[in-house]
Amino acid sequence: MEHLLEGALAIAWEEYPRMDLGHYRAICDRMANDLQSRIAKIHYPLKVIQEINRYLFEEQGFSGNDADYYSPRNSFINDVLDRRLGIPLSLSIIYILLGDRLGFAMDGISFPGHFIIRPQHPDLEIFIDPYNKGEILFPEDCAAKLTQLYGQAMPLQPEYLQPVGIRRILDRLLTNLKLIYLRQHQPDKALGAIERSLMLYPDVPTQWRDRGLICYQLDRYTEARIDLENYLKSVPYASDRQIILQLMEEMGD
Repeated sequence: MEHLLEGALAIAWEEYPRMDLGHYRAICDRMANDLQSRIAKIHYPLKVIQEINRYLFEEQGFSGNDADYYSPRNSFINDVLDRRLGIPLSLSIIYILLGDRLGFAMDGISFPGHFIIRPQHPDLEIFIDPYNKGEILFPEDCAAKLTQLYGQAMPLQPEYLQPVGIRRILDRLLTNLKLIYLRQHQPDKALGAIERSLMLYPDVPTQWRDRGLICYQLDRYTEARIDLENYLKSVPYASDRQIILQLMEEMGD
């Protein structure tokens, strides 16, 4: 899971180019060392989880940032480690990194509208919600959470609980930043998040479209036209086809 930490640090480094990367690697190591002696003699996986939860959320004070949920700082791993505040995804990353160092591997679960984790333990068919202080969830709890998140009854599809790899976790982190920057009317930063996301997954038509739309907004018409043309070629029956064609017509040749 070192690639997950390095990827998260690389994303944060774009915002904090003078950041001491070694300092944050050392923080993760120190937390793991603090916990290692505590769990060394614990043989029950649920008690290991309880000890991790006690350490992270009671002693270290990590918590979900309800007061400023859409701050980009909740997605930068250095800020999360410094401030002890995050969103479901970034807090899950901390938990996954810590579990990996302890030999207690976790999978990330890209739950709709949320993010949770699952221990890679054959005797544990549970999920953990780091945003809610490590709450233990069974599948029926996940179904209830889905209804709570969307305000209406929704069936829990099997794919909602499937693990995702490091690349997908980092891509979701970048997608969060893109949406936050668009919400905050910072197109240059949103464009940067898209560029980094395309380094992970180069062939995502909606990312070409979004990059093209932002370039259009920034009067970078040549780049915008290339991306929007590629988008329409890839998705010829896109629901927004007419809108895209109209924008391309406004840009001219």
